[in-house]
Amino acid sequence: MKALLQEVFNMRIGFIGLGIMGKPMAANLLNAGYDLIVFDVNERATEEVKDLGASTGVHAAHVAKESDVIFTMLPKGEHVKSVLFGENGIIEGAGAGTTVVDMSSISPVDTRAFADQLEDKGLSLIDAPVSGGEPRAIDGTLSFMVGGRKEKFEEVIPLLEVMGENIVLVGEVGSGTTAKLANQVMVNVNIAAMSEAFTLAAKSGIDLEKMYEAVRGGLAGSAVLDAKTPLVLERKFKAGGRIDINAKDLTNVIGTAEELDLDLPLSQQVLHMFERLIEEGKAGDDHAGLIQYYEKQFQTNGTL
Repeated sequence: MKALLQEVFNMRIGFIGLGIMGKPMAANLLNAGYDLIVFDVNERATEEVKDLGASTGVHAAHVAKESDVIFTMLPKGEHVKSVLFGENGIIEGAGAGTTVVDMSSISPVDTRAFADQLEDKGLSLIDAPVSGGEPRAIDGTLSFMVGGRKEKFEEVIPLLEVMGENIVLVGEVGSGTTAKLANQVMVNVNIAAMSEAFTLAAKSGIDLEKMYEAVRGGLAGSAVLDAKTPLVLERKFKAGGRIDINAKDLTNVIGTAEELDLDLPLSQQVLHMFERLIEEGKAGDDHAGLIQYYEKQFQTNGTL
């Protein structure tokens, strides 16, 4: 084990994508003593991580040239594709045997296609999307849903353990992104159910904080309820999980369901709600802001 840990510390690590989630995850790797080379199109974010001790790449190919393992944490599949295969992309700089760990939440169809393209060039892909939001990214307690070959997973798990505490190899490449889609169904439908419940309680005139205290210890209690209720009660919708990003995830859910000939009416309805809020300029709100859909539809005297 000691030899394995030493080998991991000797790895050259790249990190691409320093947004709400990526920046604290990269910071945790730096705080654990790893050397990091980072890149993001947002120069301010790159400079902030540089100030924590990282070196910076001029583009993804530069990061890849200097790395044995490259983490990517990006908003959409199109961004992952560009970083992997576009101009100055990873594929232009990475040497044979390099492992890409994509932690983005994208379509499993895209994940498998990207893995095949990288395999043709002697590179490996692990899909390892996360759940837990910004607070757990900061604390290093994220959950990882991982797809890929077991031997590659074992090589990078010490790095994942710096950023998370619940790390499960679900299956082959694409299994992690599929598990993340299932996760997003449960999270976002739960938020919608919570919003309906708060609407019912508010219109009935009961104290919402007392109602929350009453139900959170029973079967209705959940991590989602505990994480999102304060945002609803305090009207603070600064994004930990943006509405537009969660809408993207549910779009991928519906696309995957169609390929499997499945009808997912709850996911479809929540996606519709998100799309309405995006049209109203609320794309950057936290998905707890879904309550605003109900308020607009049903309010009689102001907000809840």
